[in-house]
Amino acid sequence: MRLHCFGESGNAYKVALTLELAGFDWQPVWVDFFAGATRSAGFRALNPMGEVPVLEDAGLVLTQSGLILRHLARKAGRFGGCDAQEEEEVLRWLFWDAHKFSANAGSARFLANFLPPEKRPEPVIAFQQARLRDACKLLDAHLDGRDWIVGAGPSIADFACCGYLYYPEPFGFIRADWPAIDRWLDRIAALPGWKHPYDLMPGSPADRVQPTS
Repeated sequence: MRLHCFGESGNAYKVALTLELAGFDWQPVWVDFFAGATRSAGFRALNPMGEVPVLEDAGLVLTQSGLILRHLARKAGRFGGCDAQEEEEVLRWLFWDAHKFSANAGSARFLANFLPPEKRPEPVIAFQQARLRDACKLLDAHLDGRDWIVGAGPSIADFACCGYLYYPEPFGFIRADWPAIDRWLDRIAALPGWKHPYDLMPGSPADRVQPTS
């Protein structure tokens, strides 16, 4: 399998992490997002939505991280819930993550770190960080007293919701503020095969730092 991705993308990390934890044979394909690669005609031919991640798997071209995660869980026969009720609960959390959690975390992180300082819309960042705190409050309460988001073991619900939370750039999420989330992130990081996003996928902010003379 080939995953079109770049290291700074939390949505791509969700998929890369699942591929790694499931033990699939896969290859990352770097997408130079910051040079406009997702707007190119070649990339839009692969994904008209102009986004990563994109997974190529035996002739299939899959886009949108939630769909890809569901495909991988079914293919692996794990991480998708152990029965129909758990599968639906996993799906519920995937939708919540896309709308409430990663949507705000990802946008706040991008605006606060990857735009030039003079172009950062501070009121927008503050609004998204406030929404992120509300989402963290819900997730932290849900994880209090349980190890995983759904059921007795890790699932793609966990891998989706953690997608942005290991990144070092400041975006309004402080692990120490959320003890249940903090413990949950440690549990995920202890799974065999776990890697940090900048170690799992090509591309990081350090690659774009211009050397000083």
